[in-house]
Amino acid sequence: MPRDDSSLRMKGTSTKKSQGWYDDFARRHVDGGSWKELPKVKLQRKNRLRALSLGAVAVTGALTLTACGSDDTSGGTGGSGDSSASAANSNIDCGDAKGQLLADGSSAQKNAIDAWVKQYSASCKDVVINYKGSGSGAGITAFTQGQVAFAGSDSPLKPEEVTASKEVCSGGQGIDLPMVGGPIAVGYNVPGVDNLVLDAKTLALIFDSKIKNWNDKAIATLNPDAKLPDLKIQPFHRSDESGTTDNFTKYLIAAAPDNWKYEGGKAWQAEGGQSAQGSSGVAQGVKETKGAISYMELSYAKDGISTVDVKTGAAEPVKATVENATKAIAEAEVVGTGKDLSLKLNYTPTAEGAYPITLVTYEIVCDKGNKADTLPATKSFLTYIASEDGQGLLSEAGYAPMPEEIIAKVRTTISELS
Repeated sequence: MPRDDSSLRMKGTSTKKSQGWYDDFARRHVDGGSWKELPKVKLQRKNRLRALSLGAVAVTGALTLTACGSDDTSGGTGGSGDSSASAANSNIDCGDAKGQLLADGSSAQKNAIDAWVKQYSASCKDVVINYKGSGSGAGITAFTQGQVAFAGSDSPLKPEEVTASKEVCSGGQGIDLPMVGGPIAVGYNVPGVDNLVLDAKTLALIFDSKIKNWNDKAIATLNPDAKLPDLKIQPFHRSDESGTTDNFTKYLIAAAPDNWKYEGGKAWQAEGGQSAQGSSGVAQGVKETKGAISYMELSYAKDGISTVDVKTGAAEPVKATVENATKAIAEAEVVGTGKDLSLKLNYTPTAEGAYPITLVTYEIVCDKGNKADTLPATKSFLTYIASEDGQGLLSEAGYAPMPEEIIAKVRTTISELS
């Protein structure tokens, strides 16, 4: 599980974040919660992704990317000096890219970003990419304040955020480029229960604290063969503003409108439960708490965390897998205008094997008015992650690549950034 040094917080606890973090990005990193100076090191080539589920990688700078919200608040991602470096990918075009590229946002795509940065840095040694996964909300704020070259968000820009972006995109505005897809897994920790089926109604009642025990009749009806314990349900939700929260609640609204009365959004609105920072924070909470349940991007649901099979309109419950999420994401429609490629997802698919709780992470960038010193690196890196090679890494890392029709439009848009 990607490192996340943030502690679990009860609902209502706030976290103050230093705006000066970005100024210190190039020379500091988080290491076990403490700050220390690091010498700048030249990027060298790394091993060909033996492990695509990566933790924070120490480089000349610091970072993280979690969200859905922090999604993580540990260190950062970037190239590192590693003596066992692999051959560079000859298909990556570095062009005139050089210098530091700061980014922030969704923690849901953190593992994908780590894999991409590791591969990209092996070829483009003059570029240092620092992605801090503070969560979708924090990433958008950093972008509209001109602190980062691009942001990652599991929800597209709101109209007011587009307006704010015009202050930093000279002559242009922020646009949404769909880049990473995947299932939002519902992870749980119930001793003795290895397989669990839940539907939208039951999930809504659990996360609204209306169903409070694992042997509740509603759960037992869906799982007649399971030995459900007399154990209190401990629902965890995100404490930070998170695109993962936004997509999960959109699913509940679409699939269980009579049981989920809250509006969708990046901030959690239901009462009760415990909260934790970032994707890795809620995953840690589930792993360490008997009776716990939470929502998280699939790549975080590991190391002892079981995942729910979701009952849909199909004949059989659907497992949270990349393949099954891809079936649902294939039904997405582009609803953005101009160069914006934001999507409308279908949260109530009925096709066999189509997993309904999905998200798409967008890379948010200026269509025009990008800073001259970061534009070459921004275009080079985004071109790589949208390429066939870049998208090809996603399924290995537990994510779903974008449908070809959509990613083709993304590639064209990236080539026109200015």
